[in-house]
Amino acid sequence: MHHYISESPWSAQYVNKMVRQDIANHPHFEKGSILILDESADDKAGKQSAGAGRQYNGRRGKVDQCQVGVFLALAKDGMSCWIDGELFLPEEWFTDEYADVRRRVGVPKDRHFLTKPEIGQQLIVRAKQEGIPFDAVTCDELYGRSFAFRKHLNESGIEYYADIPANTRVYLSRPQIGIPENNRGPKATKPQVLSPHSYRVDELRDHPGTLWQTLTIRPSERGMLKADFTRVRVWLVQDDLTITEEWLLIRRDGKKHTYSLSNAPAFTSLQTMALRKSQRYFIERSNQDAKSDFGWDEFQATKLRAWEHQLTFTILAQWFIIETRLDWEAQYARDPELLHRYEVTLLPAISVANIRALLRAALPLPQLSPTEAAALVVKHLDNRTRSRKSRMMQLSGPEAH
Repeated sequence: MHHYISESPWSAQYVNKMVRQDIANHPHFEKGSILILDESADDKAGKQSAGAGRQYNGRRGKVDQCQVGVFLALAKDGMSCWIDGELFLPEEWFTDEYADVRRRVGVPKDRHFLTKPEIGQQLIVRAKQEGIPFDAVTCDELYGRSFAFRKHLNESGIEYYADIPANTRVYLSRPQIGIPENNRGPKATKPQVLSPHSYRVDELRDHPGTLWQTLTIRPSERGMLKADFTRVRVWLVQDDLTITEEWLLIRRDGKKHTYSLSNAPAFTSLQTMALRKSQRYFIERSNQDAKSDFGWDEFQATKLRAWEHQLTFTILAQWFIIETRLDWEAQYARDPELLHRYEVTLLPAISVANIRALLRAALPLPQLSPTEAAALVVKHLDNRTRSRKSRMMQLSGPEAH
């Protein structure tokens, strides 16, 4: 098993691609699917594991010794599944100091440092090249802050909903760039923004031109989830004075606000934008399922290949669960009478825990009789004794034979 996980050369990437094609060909994901990009960290005690180091652990909300993976999921109508991923290797891992460590954990010689947005960009491009059907990409602040990341998606014709920090500065009309005239002191020589006034995005929540709408997002355990949304056209200026025009989409849940930039076409409705942006919830569910039900948090191997193989097993398991749920829904229609009986508007879907319980019944673990158990113990002892004899003979040299 150790060899199969850590050493065996079977291609995780090839299997992942086959799963992606299986997902792409499923009717459920043909239209209306969303790609979700996110990272997830796992605690590590030392530097033995590939990619381990002191880096930001989002689950703990602090910098800690951990291993971080960048993951891509596909989601639609409450069904979400990892479809790809890559282990993030911190920049220090590519220094001469880490040369022996890289060799020991199997980092390819041609591997070079990539930021998480650059890794995410590669995952999205791969999904598009393979024909994975999706309408848009959504991601958190780590990726939304990257102008290069958003620019690449836009140039690739990919619609995005990228979260940004509350202190991001934007303009409500196109900025004017030039060299300011200065009648006193040295004359300015570098161009800069001359006008108009810029705003922090959180200042636009109460701007006179901001109009909020309450929209229904998705079913939840407490009924239909609703939230307030507003959007406004904004302009951003990058460090090199490049100007971009994008949508600023703001979501309000009570006192909590989230801010996203989008390149959605001008004719896109606010309802559509709100629904696409809100799909990020489902990768959190995928991450949680991977750790609580598929054993991702129990993974202990150290090599990069082992991490990639474990990712493949997790993708396969998630897709098996999703496909089972979709088959169940297709074969067993929900009785509308139950809605009346329970006095609800929506019946819950079969869960991961439900399927696991069914598998325990369909694939029960073998039970050994006392006689069979004793025979198994004797067999193991016999094998160990024969192995010891063989080692002793090897150590004693040819003359012992």
